[in-house]
Amino acid sequence: MYLECTCTQISADKWAELMKGGKPINYKWLVNKIKRELPELYVSLALECPNPFKDECLVTKTHYILVHSAIEYFIKK
Repeated sequence: MYLECTCTQISADKWAELMKGGKPINYKWLVNKIKRELPELYVSLALECPNPFKDECLVTKTHYILVHSAIEYFIKK
């Protein structure tokens, strides 16, 4: 599992491709997974604090999509 990119680093077409088929994911489960597998990202985004975008997080066949500060973080499974 690794951070592939954020929405600010890709084109609109690539964004649409990565978002395709996204389904809601349990935010708490995703944050715990990030804490275990990507601790640097967990700390840098201060994921222990409340996130008003938590209900916008998604999962696809290839990625976890964490939404934080209105930015999508595309995390490759």
